[in-house]
Amino acid sequence: MARKTYGSQRRRTARGHGHAGSAADAADYGGRAKGPGLEAALSGVAAGTEKMVLDLQRMIRQPSVSARGEGLEECALLLGSMLEDVGLDSEVLYLKPGRGGGGRASGTRAGPSPPPPVVYAERRSESNPDKTLLFYNHYDVQPEEPVELWRYGPFDAVRRGNLVYGRGAIDDKGEIAARIRAVGSYIRETGDVPCNIKFVVEGEEEIGSGHLPRYLTRYRRKFACDGVIWEFGYVGPRGRPIVGLGMKGLMFVELTARGPAMDAHSSLAVLIKNPAWRIVEALNTMRRPDGRITIPGWYDDVRRLTARDVRLLEAEEFDEASFRKEYGVDGFVGDVRGLGAKKALAGAPTCNIAGISSGYSGSGAKTVLPAVAVAKLDFRLVPDMVPSRQFGLITRHLEANGFADMHARMLHGEAAARTDPSEQLVRHVRDAASASFGSEPVVCISNPATGPMHAFQKALGAPCVSVGGTYVFSKIHSPNEFARIDLLKKTAACMCRIMDLFGGSRC
Repeated sequence: MARKTYGSQRRRTARGHGHAGSAADAADYGGRAKGPGLEAALSGVAAGTEKMVLDLQRMIRQPSVSARGEGLEECALLLGSMLEDVGLDSEVLYLKPGRGGGGRASGTRAGPSPPPPVVYAERRSESNPDKTLLFYNHYDVQPEEPVELWRYGPFDAVRRGNLVYGRGAIDDKGEIAARIRAVGSYIRETGDVPCNIKFVVEGEEEIGSGHLPRYLTRYRRKFACDGVIWEFGYVGPRGRPIVGLGMKGLMFVELTARGPAMDAHSSLAVLIKNPAWRIVEALNTMRRPDGRITIPGWYDDVRRLTARDVRLLEAEEFDEASFRKEYGVDGFVGDVRGLGAKKALAGAPTCNIAGISSGYSGSGAKTVLPAVAVAKLDFRLVPDMVPSRQFGLITRHLEANGFADMHARMLHGEAAARTDPSEQLVRHVRDAASASFGSEPVVCISNPATGPMHAFQKALGAPCVSVGGTYVFSKIHSPNEFARIDLLKKTAACMCRIMDLFGGSRC
């Protein structure tokens, strides 16, 4: 059973900076001999496909909804035992209760509970103890609602042919299952791994990874590594893997406007200011219809795309017709197309209205002037934008435009991160993906979504690269989310090749 640990640090895996392995300097497998255990590990992956699917189904059937604090500790303990089953030493780490708040992890302990635990596992390499590769994942999932739109029960983990359906099937439990299968195959078939392997699997990613920076600070030495393979990686409609080098940042803001002391009769709208109109008027000052954010100074710190960034974007696949069909839209914001659309996804900040609530929204009519109106906004940020500074720009903008009475609150802030394409780990991932998926990967300079990559880079000083088996139209965060078994099998093979290349290279 996985051990539970509150802050104690029983061992440290060495971090190396000089392992000699000249064979890895070749650009691809065509110019480099495979490590002696790779073929055996790949055979183990192929033979273990059914076990990988069963592991995925076990994880799906353990709900772990961070938005509700449901099943998190149970899922962490399950995952810890699965990692131990394939030959890693695992611990379930907690932050002590109290400081920093956070929701209660599922469990029956009396009194204050810690934030959701982090599952940590490691396997030291006997042949190469001076190189360390870390896999980052998350075991929490999005809420399953609306349940009535699911074809099968969201936690039933139903398999139909090449697909496994369920909440978390691919975001992120399918990716975890593939990585466990890869590392387990190496251990089972060879008795060793090509480099030190670590897993860090958190339980709050779907609600902003609020406590992860504290985990990274407290366990910085335990988590020390030379490279991080991020939690996921997309596969395009034509089967080409997408190697991701970054994540946008995110700032979530709540605006509250207040009117009368209580909801009033709407006939009084000639005298009483409606807070819903105040919210609408304030929002209209923040963004143009073409998507341009009009808050003064908003773009001052934006890192501009380099010529190399643009060349990588030009090489990216982006099927506009399939995208529009999948989401049921006729065009894009600002009428961008082609390279302009790809530049926006990778390098443009956003101002999005996530929700507005006020007054009456039930069936039929109710003539009411509401007392309160609330708008929730999310702002995607790009490298060099600091969430706290951007929030200050918002508050100054509201005051300057006559909305000083409106209360603004930052609920969450996370900076963007981007890995340099020239990092050796990027080359290893590209080569491994090409060999495993059978096509040249697409290099994406930044995913348009957000994850705690900046926190990892800041704490560990290691490059982060994403690669995996998430089909781009796998309905993540939606009803009928599914994982493709064929892509998970290729992902497990890809992880084996990454370990082989990374373990044989110089830092």
